[in-house]
Amino acid sequence: MTPMDRRQFLTTAAGITATAAATYAVPYADQKPRRVGLIGCGWYGKGDLLRLVQVAPVEVVSLCDVDSKMLSDAADLVSTRQVSKKKPRTYADYREMLKEKDLDIVLIGTPDHWHALTMIAAAKAGADIYCQKPISVDVTEGQAMLAAARKYKRVVQIGTQRRSTPHLVEARDRFIKEGKLGKISLVETYCYYHMRATANPPDTAPPANLDYEMWTGPAPMRPYNSLVHPRSWRAFMEYGNGIVGDMCVHMLDMSRWMLDLGWPTSVSSSGGILVDKASKANITDTQTATFDYGDIKMIWQHRSWGTPNDPKYPWGTTIYGDKGTLKLSVMGYDFIPVKGDPIHKDVTYELEQFPEDKTEKELEKHVAPAMRHHQLDFLAAIDARSKPVADIEQGYISTATCILANNALKLGRTLKWDAAKQQVVNDNEANHMLTRSYRKPWIHP
Repeated sequence: MTPMDRRQFLTTAAGITATAAATYAVPYADQKPRRVGLIGCGWYGKGDLLRLVQVAPVEVVSLCDVDSKMLSDAADLVSTRQVSKKKPRTYADYREMLKEKDLDIVLIGTPDHWHALTMIAAAKAGADIYCQKPISVDVTEGQAMLAAARKYKRVVQIGTQRRSTPHLVEARDRFIKEGKLGKISLVETYCYYHMRATANPPDTAPPANLDYEMWTGPAPMRPYNSLVHPRSWRAFMEYGNGIVGDMCVHMLDMSRWMLDLGWPTSVSSSGGILVDKASKANITDTQTATFDYGDIKMIWQHRSWGTPNDPKYPWGTTIYGDKGTLKLSVMGYDFIPVKGDPIHKDVTYELEQFPEDKTEKELEKHVAPAMRHHQLDFLAAIDARSKPVADIEQGYISTATCILANNALKLGRTLKWDAAKQQVVNDNEANHMLTRSYRKPWIHP
């Protein structure tokens, strides 16, 4: 099957048909299995890897993690899910894994502060890369990652899989592309999940199975705390960019894709820790940001307390046009025209086609179809040596835009962005904040 044939298949599959799921692997059945490695064997790392196993005859040959128990458990699980039933090689250091130079694809599911160094190293090792979002913790890291992808001619897909979510692809094509919203001038993005860590446990020694020195890597060294590993590291700005970097990046990226938007001309933000002052977490519990795209203004708001504005949409996007309103989330969409009947669509599940989804621990079952479509798009781009739907450049724009919102909050002023020069206009202090310091001996790319 030619790259164009695969592209046609992908276009058909992305159209919302449940039956297409049953034939996901067909276009790749005649190919030599791609050799795959995963760096970061936690929640989303395993989720991404196992969705890839579902749609293509890959061979998972290498796994890497600094938590020996997490690594061993992942190796056992993968051996039961891949066709060969082989247990992957395991590594505690990603550099040792990549030194083999025998991987076609590397998936990166580490905490955010490790994305840049691992992605650049994988590109140098000659692999194509699927990297979780946000791509980086500072803007300069993102620039270096984009430069590495282009220098080494690697296909890099970012895990902003809203671009591959079947019902959201449908909503874009059915309402936005057909002009049914009319002139669009306002986009509201939001998250009201109570997702911010609220506990305040004491610092302790790290568990024996965790290499905490390596886990911390280039980030500032904090005393170990049970909130940090696994998953709750998102509660600390040392390792990520708060709820803006975690949740806004998805909805902002989806909105940019739907409306064909690039960089904002300016970013402003306000908020802070206004309600939950007792938690050890240092990310904001309340924050609003405004992204100026000229005739289109985009607003972000999160509250990790209280109730959602609309209980059906605790995390989502509302796009306002003069002919109608479109509400979008991972669970479905609602189109409310100024004239005519509203249209509702629920998320598509594929539990019968992929029964492993029913029992896989911690899998977001409603997101699994989007993850599979995203992997298919990645594979098609690898075959064609083209840019995938969530190319590294798009991930860089969305990530950097969110970082600018956090920086605007810290500085207490609006930041005007020069997309051509890739810097803040007439603001040396803000430009200095585009690069975070790395902990020695790690060197910032």
